[in-house]
Amino acid sequence: QVQLVESGGGLVQPGGSLRLSCAASGSIFSVRTMGWYRQAPGKERELVATVTDGRSGNFADSVKDRFTISRDNAKNTVYLQMNSLKPEDTAVYYCYARIVVLTRAINTYWGQGTQVTVSS
Repeated sequence: QVQLVESGGGLVQPGGSLRLSCAASGSIFSVRTMGWYRQAPGKERELVATVTDGRSGNFADSVKDRFTISRDNAKNTVYLQMNSLKPEDTAVYYCYARIVVLTRAINTYWGQGTQVTVSS
């Protein structure tokens, strides 16, 4: 099967920056879409940003002027550069991937989550 490994979360002051990484590995034929969702305490999970080959990135309105998403197709890795962080960005960030596996089935996979805390 497929595993998603996340890194880069942590504690940062308001106005600071973090870079999240997520690498997919396993029985992969091709990667269609990769990106990030987040969930704050007491709130629903929401899309942050995704990228699909052949398309521009898709961003939540609350982050589109501050975050960028990039992808290294050779490494099956996606990055989220987060700048000008605000306390309301505090959440658990989950890597997301839509992947074609070797049987040619298309499945959705989730990482275990990485905590991002923005606080003075």
